[in-house]
Amino acid sequence: MTAPALPRSLQQIAEAVGARLVGDGGVEVRGVASIESASAADLVFVEDEKHLSAALQSPAGAVIAGAFAATISCDRPVLISDHPKLAFARAAKLLASPGPREGTSQPMVHATAVVHPSAVLGAGASVQERAVVGERVQIGERTRIGTGCSIGEGVKIGHDCEIYPNVTMYPGTTLGDRVIVHAGAVLGSDGFGYVRDGATGRYEKFPQVGRLVIEDDVEIGANTTIDRGALDETRIGRGAKLDNLVHIGHNCQIGEDVVIAAQTGLSGSIVIEKGVVLGGQVGIGEHARIEEDVMLGGQGGVLPNKILRGKGVVFWGTPAQPLRAYLKQLATLARLAKKD
Repeated sequence: MTAPALPRSLQQIAEAVGARLVGDGGVEVRGVASIESASAADLVFVEDEKHLSAALQSPAGAVIAGAFAATISCDRPVLISDHPKLAFARAAKLLASPGPREGTSQPMVHATAVVHPSAVLGAGASVQERAVVGERVQIGERTRIGTGCSIGEGVKIGHDCEIYPNVTMYPGTTLGDRVIVHAGAVLGSDGFGYVRDGATGRYEKFPQVGRLVIEDDVEIGANTTIDRGALDETRIGRGAKLDNLVHIGHNCQIGEDVVIAAQTGLSGSIVIEKGVVLGGQVGIGEHARIEEDVMLGGQGGVLPNKILRGKGVVFWGTPAQPLRAYLKQLATLARLAKKD
């Protein structure tokens, strides 16, 4: 069970998120909320000056706002930040962190969990109800393994990871530190690789003996699936964020700080370079390459072996093309349709 979060003073929060505090730094808050649902124990934020009045009139204990709030006279503490939404997100993370637990130096294993004697659990790690931890598994300090998880032989999980219920990790999977894996995700399963026998028309399985490496600070959404490499590895780079119901095929290389929205599917051997943003329901064919900082809009499609390049360029459509060209084509089709 997760320990309850501790209240934090506004002075602590301001220092942690790099904001300038105006008002009483001794005020304590326990959580974050919207302006509409806030209580006196909550922190809220505004990015636009037009919403500041509503925030100050709410019951919220304090407000994070932009520089436009610096000269406002009010009885409510205000934290001034150049990036209020980012500061709010960091404050939320701080407020959500639990206080110290008794006996954190010792791992905690629920009576119904099954942990192989050869598994190594770091200080403060926990294994919850009905989870199964296989041979030679390594689990880092303060990492939590949720109810019903299955952690396969030789899996390595770093420090401060949160593995939610019913996650399955196949053998050959490695997770870095501070990785979050939401419920129902499957990591390291076989890739979809077959060889067709021309004489019989039957398909035979190509070896799927590689591994899956997930680097630090990655978040993986619920029911997402990531295949291990066929002969080498699939790798998810540091800081990548994968939404729910995403599929990553075997041998894919996902760069640092990549963002992939829900229901996106990647075939095998795709390279997604750092900083790429993929919208929902994107589909990408095998051996394609999406270069650094490209953005691909929802339901966009990339054909096999194609390359999308151009920092900050937005692509859309199937086959994907620069947004301006795609919109021109849509406008032309609309005009042609009116002539019929």
